[in-house]
Amino acid sequence: MKASVKGFRDQQAGSGALFEDIYLIDGKRTPFGKYTGSLSTVSPTDLGIFASRAAIEASGVPADDIDQTIVANIGQASADSFFLPRHISLYAGAPLQSTALLTQRICGSGMELLGQAAEQIALGKAQLVLGCGTDTMSRFPLASYSARQGFQLGRPEFVDLLWEALNDTAAVPMGCTADNLAKEYKLSREEVDAFSMRSQERYAAALAAGFFAGEIVPVAAKGVLEMGAYKPRKYRLNGREGISNDEHPRQTTLEQLAKLPYVFSKEGPTTAGSASGIVDGAAALMVASGDYVRAHGLKPLGKIRGFAAAGVRPDIMGIGPVPAIRLLLGQMGLNIGDIDRYEINEAFSAQCLAVARALDLDQEKLNVNGGAIAIGHPLGATGVRLTLTCLKTLHRDKKQLGIASACIGGGQGIALAVEAC
Repeated sequence: MKASVKGFRDQQAGSGALFEDIYLIDGKRTPFGKYTGSLSTVSPTDLGIFASRAAIEASGVPADDIDQTIVANIGQASADSFFLPRHISLYAGAPLQSTALLTQRICGSGMELLGQAAEQIALGKAQLVLGCGTDTMSRFPLASYSARQGFQLGRPEFVDLLWEALNDTAAVPMGCTADNLAKEYKLSREEVDAFSMRSQERYAAALAAGFFAGEIVPVAAKGVLEMGAYKPRKYRLNGREGISNDEHPRQTTLEQLAKLPYVFSKEGPTTAGSASGIVDGAAALMVASGDYVRAHGLKPLGKIRGFAAAGVRPDIMGIGPVPAIRLLLGQMGLNIGDIDRYEINEAFSAQCLAVARALDLDQEKLNVNGGAIAIGHPLGATGVRLTLTCLKTLHRDKKQLGIASACIGGGQGIALAVEAC
């Protein structure tokens, strides 16, 4: 069998591809640091290097074999961000002659880069690809887009790019799209809070059972990232201690959640407790052809079976996973119930609950280790994290098929199907 791809397109539904003989060998992620927390002083490039080095080590492949590096990064959060994919590639140990590029599909970028990696392999342009998603959201800058052209005395114009990232200027702020879905699917405040509570509880149970130790690489309090003749990269965490666990999850109660005020609209139901956490972090996965896997005697986590993306109305962007998942499953000849585990990004509790209701999902298959309400949502890294978590969950639970999916600001959805090996 040879690696291959079959693209599909439906003008009314979306587009995507199905793959044969393409594997996800293994991956790792950094802990996800809370807003202005431990990782807030570390550039997304350095976080990406940490995750990529750990993924390479976990996969048991020589970095010299990497043909391409594909990186997702949404917020340009360091002065050298133009070089981010290339620097991650070089400092992770990829050969000088290998290439690196940046991809951006906002919240779906991590899954998009894995799909692109599979396409490159299927086209014969690579046998081994490093895929990495990274964002230090705490460092999203204040920016002036008009300073070069001048400004009136005492009236410089600056915008907060982190805040602006939450607003779709073609429609409504992101949180309003979740409130819109709550209204459309008749979701009560109590249901939404209960879903948020479940995310926190499931995360806490998985953490106590040691599940996340299998995907997280700790980050020391300070250090120097070196590689060959390239200039050393120094970093220091925001604090004296290193970080080995996610910082955003919290213990709460339904009573505490019920006291939180609405954030985006007077009617709600979205609060700070039912929105994904703003966090910093990176995740990486190694993607390879079947020929490469067999030649090196590797035992991969799973296969990439296919991926799909679809557009939806911007004012209900959170429903995006529904058409993407339906399109992908239809192309694979499968039904919703044929999938053993779903990892759907919890951009907002109301949004994820609306998706589950629209698809008639068995919630015992959905985000069984908690989701972004607990863990957080570092935009460029989330898709890789969802995929890695999905595969490791399939192995733990002795299941076969999984789907990772996310809604995307501006009105899109993306889904990636994997099969455990």
